[in-house]
Amino acid sequence: MATSATTGLPDATAAPVVAPSAPNPPSVHVRAVITWLAIFPLVAIGMLLIGPVSVDWHPVARAFVLTLIVVPLAVYLVVPQLMRAYGAIRARKSR
Repeated sequence: MATSATTGLPDATAAPVVAPSAPNPPSVHVRAVITWLAIFPLVAIGMLLIGPVSVDWHPVARAFVLTLIVVPLAVYLVVPQLMRAYGAIRARKSR
């Protein structure tokens, strides 16, 4: 809000500042599908890669190591890329 230089009070003649509206975020259902699209291939590939090394491991240890790899990859790399792609498709459709 603009203020008067002399009084320090809000200036009634100044036009209100309107922030540009942000696009609506995807629905929870779309986010769930995007997350699944990121997680499933990472888990499948991770299981194939650590399978030969972890044959004798306890299943909880296998799950622990797999999630140590898959979760950061999904959260920091794959899901943001898929969300960007979804946003681009959505923007293209809205034009």
